[in-house]
Amino acid sequence: MTMQYKKVLVAVDGSKEAEWALKKAIEVCKRNHAELVIGHVIDTRNYPTLEAYDMTIRDRAEEFAGEILNKYKAIADKEGIQAVTEIELGSPKVKITKSMAVKHNVDLIMCGATGLNAVERFLIGSVSENIVRTSPCDVLIIRSEKEN
Repeated sequence: MTMQYKKVLVAVDGSKEAEWALKKAIEVCKRNHAELVIGHVIDTRNYPTLEAYDMTIRDRAEEFAGEILNKYKAIADKEGIQAVTEIELGSPKVKITKSMAVKHNVDLIMCGATGLNAVERFLIGSVSENIVRTSPCDVLIIRSEKEN
């Protein structure tokens, strides 16, 4: 018996591991004739404190998110995979599994093993670890660039 995925969510943050996850998600979508959702969460938990010093930080975060999603969507389009993009505000640990995955009714979440926020990973655990624990569907954590 083989599992066929119909809708895949790849969570990206601009890291090299996120790009590896995107490339592997595209291959999974090709093999399964699946739809692809490329999602990014802007972590707003510290904004009230940071915006007191820099009022443009949220604008820059949204601009960065738009740039990486446009880049990743172009990669998917070039490979023949139609993708939708999604930006959400909040905690990535909550939004990926409790909001994006549910909203898009995905049956597989893919993400890199590590991302851009090494300090948070050290202090309270990684986003990918939380996705594994709280996901409503299958999860594939990408650790390597290798194609297989």
